[in-house]
Amino acid sequence: MSLDPRRNAYRADLADERLKGHVEAARFIKGTAGSISAPVSSLHRSASYDSGVDTQALSGESILIFEQKDDWAWIQLTTDNYVGYVPRSDISTAISDITHKVHALRTFVYPDASLKTPTDRYLSMGSLVSVTGHEGDYSALSNGGYVYTRHLAAIDTHAADFVTVAESLLNTPYLWGGKSSLGIDCSGLVQLSLAQAGIQSPRDSSMQEEELGSEITIPDNLYGLKRGDFVFWKGHVGIMINPRRMIHANGWTMSVAVEELAAAALRIRESGGGPITRIRRLKDY
Repeated sequence: MSLDPRRNAYRADLADERLKGHVEAARFIKGTAGSISAPVSSLHRSASYDSGVDTQALSGESILIFEQKDDWAWIQLTTDNYVGYVPRSDISTAISDITHKVHALRTFVYPDASLKTPTDRYLSMGSLVSVTGHEGDYSALSNGGYVYTRHLAAIDTHAADFVTVAESLLNTPYLWGGKSSLGIDCSGLVQLSLAQAGIQSPRDSSMQEEELGSEITIPDNLYGLKRGDFVFWKGHVGIMINPRRMIHANGWTMSVAVEELAAAALRIRESGGGPITRIRRLKDY
């Protein structure tokens, strides 16, 4: 059985040394620790901006770097193990102790501790930062700049309800492979919302369908589900917000939207998306 290349770094010419004996490659190396320095970085399937994007990394996320060549780096995220190519300008090998995360939808990074200073630098929900001090209402970051302190939460502080996090992202534009408050897809919404609540999740809906929580029986009338249940179709996932309605990032509204589950299920089936394939529930949620 071959290893999933989405979550294992291997090519014919180069592979993660941890995969020695499991895959064939001309050379095995140890990944170099690093982090994402851009506000959001898209992971491409190959070293080209024209190549497909299946996920993104947020500022401060830790990575392993296996290759830096020309303008591109071949990396693996350490949170969900996703592998891909990002611009070299989006990464750093400088390691800082992460102290906080962004819990606001997004926030600006200012050059000075004042809202009146011009800036074009921002951080999205879920971004990780290292705070080195405080000045008034602002927190100083180790890599420069200041963030409004109330937009941050200590790294060990988690949202009480991941569904509430998902609801805060209502109307965020749909973006294939997106996982930020600027653009997000269905499984990105699940992963980001869970992460803010301190719950680790795989990235793709196919992975989530196999690994999140435990499977429950699909009710004949689709009623009686609980807040926080995950409803899966082939290649799609939604989160129940109450027994009848779900929130999901979707290509029909091109946004994060709330729909009646029964109506959405009928529309998805009639448009060729097929039936509901599985419903899963987190333990003790």
